[in-house]
Parts: sequence; C-alpha cells; structure tokens
Amino acid sequence: MLFASLVLANRPWLLPALAAAALAVVLLVWSYRATPRGWVRRTGLVLKSVGIAALAFCLLEPLWSGQQARPGANRFAVVADNSQGLGIRDAGAAETRGAVLRSWLDTGRREWPAALAETFDVRRYRFDARLQAIPDFSDLAFDGRASALGAALRTLAERSRGQPLAGVLLFTDGNATDLPAGVLDLPDLPPVYPVVVGNAGALRDLSLLDVRTSQTAFEDAPVTIEADVAAVGLEGREVTARLSDESGRTVEETTRRIEAGDGPLNFRFRPKPEKSGLVFYRLSVAVAGGVESAAGEAAEATLANNTRVVAVDRGRGPHRMLYVTGRPNWEFKFLNRALQEDPQLELVGLIRVARREPKFDFRGRAGETSNPLFRGFGEQSREEVERYDQPVLVRLNTRDELELRSGFPRTPEELYGYHAVIVDDLEAEFFQADQQALVQKYVSERGGGFLMLGGAESFQQGRYHRTPIGDLLPVYLDRRADAAPAVPRRLVLAREGWLQPWARIRDTEADERIRREAMPPFLVVNRLSEVKPGASVIATAAEESGTEVPALVVQRFGRGRVAALTVGDLWRWGMHDAESHADMDKTWRQLARWLVADVPGRVELSAEPVPQDPNGAMRLQARVKDPKFQPMDNARVLLEVQPVLVSDTAPGATNLLRLACEPSAAEAGLYEAVYVPRVTGGFRATAVVTNEVGAEVGRAEAGWSTDLAAEEFRSLVPNVALLETLARRTGGEVVPAARLESFVRTLPARKAPEMEFWTRPVWHTPLMFALALGCLVSEWGLRRWKGLP
Repeated sequence: MLFASLVLANRPWLLPALAAAALAVVLLVWSYRATPRGWVRRTGLVLKSVGIAALAFCLLEPLWSGQQARPGANRFAVVADNSQGLGIRDAGAAETRGAVLRSWLDTGRREWPAALAETFDVRRYRFDARLQAIPDFSDLAFDGRASALGAALRTLAERSRGQPLAGVLLFTDGNATDLPAGVLDLPDLPPVYPVVVGNAGALRDLSLLDVRTSQTAFEDAPVTIEADVAAVGLEGREVTARLSDESGRTVEETTRRIEAGDGPLNFRFRPKPEKSGLVFYRLSVAVAGGVESAAGEAAEATLANNTRVVAVDRGRGPHRMLYVTGRPNWEFKFLNRALQEDPQLELVGLIRVARREPKFDFRGRAGETSNPLFRGFGEQSREEVERYDQPVLVRLNTRDELELRSGFPRTPEELYGYHAVIVDDLEAEFFQADQQALVQKYVSERGGGFLMLGGAESFQQGRYHRTPIGDLLPVYLDRRADAAPAVPRRLVLAREGWLQPWARIRDTEADERIRREAMPPFLVVNRLSEVKPGASVIATAAEESGTEVPALVVQRFGRGRVAALTVGDLWRWGMHDAESHADMDKTWRQLARWLVADVPGRVELSAEPVPQDPNGAMRLQARVKDPKFQPMDNARVLLEVQPVLVSDTAPGATNLLRLACEPSAAEAGLYEAVYVPRVTGGFRATAVVTNEVGAEVGRAEAGWSTDLAAEEFRSLVPNVALLETLARRTGGEVVPAARLESFVRTLPARKAPEMEFWTRPVWHTPLMFALALGCLVSEWGLRRWKGLP
C-alpha cells in the first residue's frame, strides 16, 4: 500500500465549517465589488479564498491514516547468486559481474541495507547448486557450479512456510540451470524483486551448445558425434574442434571459419572405437590462433563452456547366437567365417546330419533297444546306446562338452543363455510342442532375437503354419503365393531398407546402387505373398519381369526382434569374387549385430539424471534376472563408480567409489543407488551382482558425462525475460540497481504479512499553517502594492 487515506476527526463540524467558509467567500466578493476588473482582482480573490478554505479545513481536524509493515515483525530475504556465471566480465567493464554485485551488497558503501533493516528482520542467503543461509555477503566467491534458481526459491518457500516473509530481493543474472525451458513451476511466494546483474551487451564467446551421439550397426562408422557450436562476436575468426580419446590422443580435428550471419556451427565426427564396452571422448573447441585478439582483448568471455566429455557405450560381448539347421550346407560355412571376424559375436552350431528314422525291430533280447549286431561292443547301458529313432546332430563351437548335448534346448535355463536363434532349412516337426512355445517366449519375454533363413524346409514348406514359431514370424504363412519356377532374382533395397544403416554397406546411395547391380542373382527364394501389419520390408527379390516378393522382413515381437530372410542360396554372393565375398561377410555381421543389439542380459545397469537436481545427481538402476529371466530379489548389488577424463584437479578426483544398491519397493528385481558427482567429466559405473551364497551372477556397465559448467555458461546474456515473469507472477517488480535506495524506502508502505495502522495530523502541521498564512499575507500585500482599500 503506497498511499494513505485522509480522515476527518471532527466530522460533526463539517456543515458549520462549510457554512462559515461560504459566508466568508460571499463577504470577500462583496468587499471586492469596487475593485476594477483584471488580474489583480482575480488573484486577490483566489488567494484569500484559499486561505479561508484552509482555515475552515483545519476546523475539521484532518488526519492522514494508513497501514505500514510493523517494524521488526516481518522477514525480508535478500538472496544473492554465487554461481560461476558471475565471474565473467561484461564488454567494456572494468570489473566482473561478481565484483559489481559485491559492491551493491556492501553495507559500508550502500545505505539501502541499513534502511531495510530498520523495518524488517533481514535474512541473507546465497545460492548456486543449493540455498544457504549466511550472516553476511562478505564470503561470496562466485564459484558455484550451477545456478539452481528454481530450487533455491522452492527451498526458500519451504523454509518460510508459516513465517511472515514480506518479500525477496533477488540478485542474479537469471540464467537458471534448473529451468532450461524457462518454465517456472514455483509454490506460493511473496513478492520477488529481482535486481539484474550484468548487461545485455554482446560478449565474445565460443560455446558448445549441444552434443549428440548415435550408434549404428554400420560397420565402417559405428559412432557418430555431432556438436553445435555458438560463436558470438568472433566473425572472421577460425574455430578448431578437436576430438581426443581417454589417453589424450587426437582422434579427429576440424577447423571452420566463422562468417557474419552464420548460425551455430555444426561439427561432425565419425570415430571408430578400437575396443568394446564404454568409450569416452573429450570434445573441445577453441579459437584458432590463441585466446587473445589482435588488439590484446580476451578472445572469449570464458573457456568453461568449450569442453565436453562424451560417453559412448559400444556394448560388451560376446553375444552368443545359436544356429540350427536341418542339413549341412554352405550357408553355415560362410556365416560362421563372417562372424569369426567380430570378437563380439559367437556362433554356436547345431547341425543335423541325419534325419530321425523309424525304429527297426530286431529280434534281440526282450527290452533291448540297440542293434543286436553290436552286442558285446563297449558299454550297452540304456543311457549311452544311440537310438535309431533320433536324429544325428553335430555340435560346433560349443562352450564345453555338455552344451547342446541333448539337442535343441528344452528348458529356459538352456535357451535363454543365447542372444539370438537362427533357424535354417529345418522343418517344424524337428521341434517338440514345448520347444516351439519356449522359442516364442524366448523372443517375447526374454527379448531374444530370432532369424529364419530360406530353404526347402523353411516357412510354408517347413509347415510352420499355425505353430508358435510361425506366429512370431513377420510374414503370413497361411496365404500361400502362387507356385513359380526357380527363376533368377536380384536383391533390391526397399524404401525402409534405405533408411536402415545396417541394411547398407556403402556410404552413399549411388555406390550402394552400383554394388547391388553387381550382385549375382539368386535361385532359391521362398515366395511369401504378404507381410504382417507393423512389419518392415527391408529388401525384395525382383525378377526380370519386375515381379517382387519379400526377401528380408523384420518386426518387433514382444521384447525381441524377428527377421525372415527368404533367400536360401545367399552363399552364391560370396562365390562371385573376393570383393563380393567381403561384402557378404559384412552383411552377415551387420544383420547379426542388429539381431542382438537390444537383447538384455541377466544384469542390466542404467544411469538416469535425477529430475530437477542441480548437482547433476544420477540414479543408477540395476535390474537383475535369474536364469529363467525372472526378477531376482535376493541378490546383492555393489556399484563401482570411477571418474574418467575429469577436468577438476581436486585430490581424489579419480578415486574409485563403491556404493551398495538398495532393493526398490516399486519393482521386483530392481536395485537403486544415487550418485552425486563432485567433478566435471565422464563416469564409468560397474554393477557386480552376487547371489545369496556369494557367487557372482553377472556384471554390467553404464557410463555418462556431467558438465554443469556447460549449462551454467550456456547463455552469457542476462535472462531478463525470466526475471520479469518471476516478478509478475509473484506480484513484485524488476528493480534497477540505480534505484535500490529509493525502492527500499518504499517497502515499509507495501503490503506485508504483519501490518499496523498509523495516523498523522494535518490541521496543525507547519505546512498547513504556512499555506493559510501565506495566502492571506499574499492577498494583503497585493492590495497594498496596488493601493487598493
């Protein structure tokens, strides 16, 4: 409340005072009847009338009345920004923003702090990553790694709940790191009065705005790193972007010139990590030619936003794939050789070399199941005698002599140890009903990959129609296409195939088309008329007449991926020449990588930022499964967190930290821990899981990077719009620093939780007496000056 109201204490005298004033004015006019008309007459009448009105007004005993904040009963918060962003110097300024702010808060040089303390109980705070109460502002160091403005105001509101907080005087540049979109979601606050620190003038600065990473199964460029760089006030200069690995070796380096009117510069790097698992890179940008301009001025306002650490998860194998075929063929030979070149892929073969034959009835002893011709040779126990009504299977690349000893897996514990299953030229009757149901659960629930290759005993010819395996395929098997003779067909990439990097081999579309045209034709293709809704056709098999049938179809099924490759003689491609052989091997590897890319392990570790946490805290979640891939609740999870490529030089910055995860009450088999980084850089977390007897169940890795300075220095221009919105929504106003003294003087008259009434007399004040006496004396003097009676 900035205005007081006028109250008449002697209101019963209102009519007599008006009557007396009116009578006096009538007599005054009558006395001036002989005075000549002119300005003298008008001026005299006005002066004496005002004097008479003032005297009549005093008879009513007028009082000024209003409300004001009760002295000492209300709190007032003074909050100062202590972040690194105030360490920069504005263009043409002799001091940093922090030094200017410190001078505004100096009680020895400014009068407003004492004026504020006369009426309010002043509480002082500073904030960066969190809000802290302080006795004074002498220890502001401006070294905070974040400007958690939103969190600071929420904390202040919580601490002041139930307290008479009259307002908040906020000193900041408005560049909040916890409000990236500028969206204010604040509780009820008293009026906030922001004081903007810093000028809006352009600064010379180079900063990394955004860094993005993407990975693909494309073998020649598995990782792509893109960075957007903002350059302000550096037109005509050259910018060098450098990507280095964990050892400090430069992987790639690019230099670009900044032209006037350019937007953010885009740099793209395509490194090929030499190892699997987590890989960290340091991306840095700098002005070419040093950090000073030709005039000796600093080329940049700050270097804190010129570096970023990038974490790339290449995955850690080996990924084991089970290949099952109904007959020895060349497809396994070429596939096995191709995958042997990838250390992250292992192919285990189960090859049938003889079909199951009917059991012959030999006239042997009662209960004998073996051939009596071999009676007497070796041990003839029931467990070791090979039955004639069982197929003959050959195991290749197995881990030990027990793996796949009983043929295709019959239990989840056996099958779920593989990341993908490939079925080639094998009829549905090979699998028992429970094995087919197990395969479907393996894909939908466990999240494994499944690929069926073409051949004489695959798809429709393998009688997979209305079977659990046939149901998970991305193609229809009950809609048989018209029979057609074996004619040459060429593989053609479909529209969806051009969009999938793993389906291509060459970098450009032109080179890929040339390669496709040079491929030999194929003769064995399972003709399928339609694909299921939601499935993607990656490639087709086209005849000379232009007729096309699906050749490679993929689809998600539950948690896993399925693919159908209808070409049964892909090995012809590798027989063409050496270059074709290399291309075929590369295609097999990329298809295999796609098949196992998202297959979860028994232990999965993820790292996600804690929402609205200004300290960059990460929530680490480990999901643990038993051999049947059911949630495992009785596990013990220990986390080992190791900083990598840190930029801080504090002692112990790279020390290994061990954390124990706690079971989550919201999800079975989930174990959680929160890690708060103390340094800027990359972090590698390893989860070591043991069971109830202490045996290790598995390990998993996760990585991330934290760069609070990048958010702090994302913008160097004060965010006045955000502060204006904050002031408007809370009923405050933005206060210029030059008006601090006068503004503070008005605060006692503004609305506060604890108010009191005040009254001041008007009728016997010197001002009122001077007004009445001055008017009467002036009128008398005017008459004497002009010689009037």
